[in-house]
Amino acid sequence: MRQKKIVETVRRRAPITGEQIAELLGVTRPAIRSDLGLLVMLGYLDAKPKVGYFLGSRDESERATDSSAAAALLPVREVMGVPVVQRETATVSDAVVTLFLENVGSLTVVDEAGRLAGIVSRKDLLKVALGNPQASSMPLGLVMTRLSNLATVTPEQTVREAMAVMIAREIDGLPVVRPLGDGPEAGLEVVGRITKTTVTRLFYEASAES
Repeated sequence: MRQKKIVETVRRRAPITGEQIAELLGVTRPAIRSDLGLLVMLGYLDAKPKVGYFLGSRDESERATDSSAAAALLPVREVMGVPVVQRETATVSDAVVTLFLENVGSLTVVDEAGRLAGIVSRKDLLKVALGNPQASSMPLGLVMTRLSNLATVTPEQTVREAMAVMIAREIDGLPVVRPLGDGPEAGLEVVGRITKTTVTRLFYEASAES
């Protein structure tokens, strides 16, 4: 327990001398000499003559690892973004405008009842537009990746599980869904989205806070 308090004190005040650590902990310098020596030997602390103690490389790396692990175990609902949705009757032209206005890489496509029908990405739109002068007026229902071929996640799944799906499927994002009813015919409601950008930002913020 005292060693943990020493590391926390150094984390807040580094560089700090042994005498200052002892004073802040309300003990004498000899009382913590062996603790300081052990922490330095194990790599949790480093020390420089006439400078004092500061965090060692082991402490920094373990804190970063712990923060990243905690971030990976967060439920998707805590990090997901708002889905950008279009009806399947919207046109390719509508989708292109929405992609640029919202600055996203894909759109969630829903049917007239609001159930997930598919996903349309920039790549999908580019493929249909090349050499096709009529592409701008085509409905998204004809160019989207349909639900039967989609990967999705639920709000209760972890960020790690979402990452695994994106890596395995080589995709940039996933719709976050929940069932609208008991049977598969009831369909899925889109409640969010999680992307590689979301995950990257999450891990960056976790490392910055560690």
